[in-house]
Amino acid sequence: MKYKTMVTDYAPKAKKMAAAVEKTANECAQNGWELVTFSITNSSKGILVFRLPENLPEETAEAAGEEE
Repeated sequence: MKYKTMVTDYAPKAKKMAAAVEKTANECAQNGWELVTFSITNSSKGILVFRLPENLPEETAEAAGEEE
């Protein structure tokens, strides 16, 4: 199983943070990555953890792995 982390930009307001998390999660989902969890830092940045599901078709898994 492969994991990937991403950090969102500074977003001091809850609505902006939610939008940034949603945008990043949707972009990664298009490449087969699944959001596992995320946390917000004291500096108003988000750390998102994604995983590549094991049951992903071979073609999609190869394409998703190349974008790391």
